[in-house]
Amino acid sequence: MTRGQLRVFLGAAPGVGKTYAMLEEGRRLRDEGSDVVVALVETHGRAGTAAVAEGLETIPRAVLRHRGLELQEMDLPAVLARAPEYALVDELAHTNVPGLAHEKRWQDVQALLDAGINVLSTVNIQHIDSLNDVIEQITGTLQAETVPDAVLRGAEQVELVDLTPQSLRGRLADGVIYPAERVDAALSNYFRLGNLTALRELALLWLADEVDSALNRYREEHGISRKWEARERVVVALTGGPEGRTLLRRGARIAARSAGGKLLAVHVSGADGLRGPEPGELASQRLLVEKLGGSFHQVVGNDIPRALVDFARSVNATQLVVGVSRRPRIAALLSGPGIGATVIRESGDIDVHMVSHSAAARTLVLPHFGSALSVRRRLLGFGFALVGGPLLTAGLVAARSAETITGDVLSYQLLVILVALVGGIWPALFAALLSGLTLDFFFISPLYTVTVATPSHMLALGLYIVNAMLVSYVVDAAARRARTARRSASESELLASVAGSVLRGEDALGALVSRTREAFNVSAARMRSEGEDLYADGDWPASVAPDDPAFTRIPVGERCFLDLWGRELAASDRRLLAVITAQMEAALEHRELTETARGLGSLAEADKVRTALLAAVGHDLRRPLTAATAAVTSLRATDVTWSEQDRNELLATAEESLASLSGLVTSLLDVSRLQAGVVGVSLEPVNVADAVLPALEELELGPAEVELEIPAAPRVVLADPVLLQRVLVNLLANAVRFSPDGIVLSVSEFAGRVEIRVIDSGPGVPEQRRGEIFVPFQRLGDIDNSTGLGLGLALAKGFTEGMGGTLDTEDTPGGGLTMVLSLPVAAPRVPASGLSEVAG
Repeated sequence: MTRGQLRVFLGAAPGVGKTYAMLEEGRRLRDEGSDVVVALVETHGRAGTAAVAEGLETIPRAVLRHRGLELQEMDLPAVLARAPEYALVDELAHTNVPGLAHEKRWQDVQALLDAGINVLSTVNIQHIDSLNDVIEQITGTLQAETVPDAVLRGAEQVELVDLTPQSLRGRLADGVIYPAERVDAALSNYFRLGNLTALRELALLWLADEVDSALNRYREEHGISRKWEARERVVVALTGGPEGRTLLRRGARIAARSAGGKLLAVHVSGADGLRGPEPGELASQRLLVEKLGGSFHQVVGNDIPRALVDFARSVNATQLVVGVSRRPRIAALLSGPGIGATVIRESGDIDVHMVSHSAAARTLVLPHFGSALSVRRRLLGFGFALVGGPLLTAGLVAARSAETITGDVLSYQLLVILVALVGGIWPALFAALLSGLTLDFFFISPLYTVTVATPSHMLALGLYIVNAMLVSYVVDAAARRARTARRSASESELLASVAGSVLRGEDALGALVSRTREAFNVSAARMRSEGEDLYADGDWPASVAPDDPAFTRIPVGERCFLDLWGRELAASDRRLLAVITAQMEAALEHRELTETARGLGSLAEADKVRTALLAAVGHDLRRPLTAATAAVTSLRATDVTWSEQDRNELLATAEESLASLSGLVTSLLDVSRLQAGVVGVSLEPVNVADAVLPALEELELGPAEVELEIPAAPRVVLADPVLLQRVLVNLLANAVRFSPDGIVLSVSEFAGRVEIRVIDSGPGVPEQRRGEIFVPFQRLGDIDNSTGLGLGLALAKGFTEGMGGTLDTEDTPGGGLTMVLSLPVAAPRVPASGLSEVAG
């Protein structure tokens, strides 16, 4: 059986028109002769959506009972039995009612696809599993219902249903998306302009990445290796030299010329790990790449041009930026074409930009003949030549004959090679010249004279010198590589030590300063900013002259300096120091960004509270004000004669509205005092039973609504009696609202604390969302604007903590939520009150 195909309509937020677009596509398929059924569609009371669904065959929903409620879900067996060509299934991320075959609706869809039924479905960007944490950061709400990315990426087609944030807010304000009572809360919370803009960007980026992945899969499946210029991808080749910054900025400008251009920087490391860049320079260039919005990559390969071209092809690059060679011209003539010329030859249809820079070689420079060997080894080489030459000559002269000239020449050749192995080029050249003169003086006729009688003698001397240079070059290169390897190992060990210090929890900048002092064996190290020490390690002298050779100052960023004192640093030390200062600069930038984010976070929280407060005041205070105003205005009317009964009803309405308004304003003042930390708390021993009775009387709750489980022997807690009553009132009112069939209030004592439990059997609160119920102006995700400001539980928790107690939540066995109020025991038990006797 052929598996069905999934087509998903993706939206950035509720109300963009996903369901409408799915139904329109279903009508089109039906008009073309396809067998289409509506397996499940949620209209959410929207007339337009319901109208477009008319005329399509609909599978009746399955009705299930859960916790005393009748709920409707898609009837999967009925849809499978009907076996249509296309099934329309709304809200792919929906969680099914317990008791069905699958937990999630997307699993139902997989069953339909396995049965060969094509499915059209809908999903919002916030329900994609991999974006869950990002969505929570943007909206402040954790999505409990998600769809695995693999499900969406396995769809035959994902179509974005797009709507600008301004248009979506306009639809919301017009009542097209939510009922009027939910509009204010939605506009001031989830449907804020910034939220919608960020969600829309996420949806566009996710779909763009999916299209890009699909394009790459298609090219791989069809063996297409040539580039497709769907968008500009600029690869910048970095050597770690100073020209890298110029190349990166040029590459960024090229990428910015086209919409969606992408910048990638790549550095090719040698497979032997011995030839490498300046670590500090490469680290700073990596930071520059990130600032320019690009990505940094590092590959390993001996053939650098081939590795660059292979990487460019692997990322479907359209442009490759390479710097002009820094090699001297004589080196280019001797060793052939450089990396740039080879890249141009191998690049094929990738455009290559050869960028000139200040570090490019412009003049004819002689090669450098410096030796990597130590002075001790070079002196040892000269000594070996001076001692070994005469000893060898004495031995050869003693055995000299006409037939031994060939052996004599080879013996001196061996001496030159040994000297080259020991001391390098200059001792080898000295030994070659000395051997040539000795051979001519002692072994070539006429003897005991230095005479070049034939050109072959001059050629032999030249060959001595050439052999000496070749061998010494090999020795010098090996010594250079060995020294580089040892230096790299020590640098790696130092950087690993620094990184380990930071990972173990040490302060990054402090660890860097301390490890720098230890690594360079200096007496003191410090980081200064604007004349003040940020971090210091070691003992600094009373005064240090800036020109003291033992004092070194390195700039770190724009405003800081790293000072070292104790010894003069060599050039090789400064190279490693550049790596550490680059890391210090990154750590400084990270600290500044963290401090800025912390400051912005507090401002954002304050702005969020102010926004929620204004929205809540604008909606929740409007009703009592309107009712009171209407009642008073009616009573003052002179053109209407009111009966005594009507007048009393109007007065009662005004009184009730003003009382409600007074309670709301009191709650606002309470939460303001809590946030300002100025709530007055007067702790004293309080009988719990004496606090429960006034709370029940204030809410007018009797035995039919509340079942009391209070021990006959009362419990005395250390609390503020007024605040404790307000806490109990808020907890009881909240429980009764969600559990109209009745609640339970129980009191118990354990480990020196009294626990008051308010138990309801309502719908409960998901564990991941329980933190929201204690946040001011939150009502289970701001989905209801008819139950007050959402301050009750926030005030209860604040008052409880002010009295030294705790307020937590538990699951009610069988369903529901239990609020647990814990307070410290104040004193030995006192005689029972009347309420305790009744409860017992």
